[in-house]
Amino acid sequence: MAKISIVIPEAPVEEVTQIKAGRKLSAGGLRLGVLDNSKANADQLLNLLVEGVKKEFAISSVVLKRKPASSRPATDKLLDELAQEADIVVSAMAD
Repeated sequence: MAKISIVIPEAPVEEVTQIKAGRKLSAGGLRLGVLDNSKANADQLLNLLVEGVKKEFAISSVVLKRKPASSRPATDKLLDELAQEADIVVSAMAD
């Protein structure tokens, strides 16, 4: 009879440092940023996400930004604009 080995992978528990948010949220609600990667149907997926978030949280504004090409990273300018105009950013890919 063949010998069967059972391997139970267990990684050591890593220490976690709690990160504190550097900005305060206004009482008027979240400023939601949306980064569309310009793939087909990404806009539809993001619209569904935005509508779902609006049902669960108070949203004061939605900022939509779109990358010019899905194969290229977002520019520093685009990311800086999102950082200034939004409290949280959602991005998604679709096809």
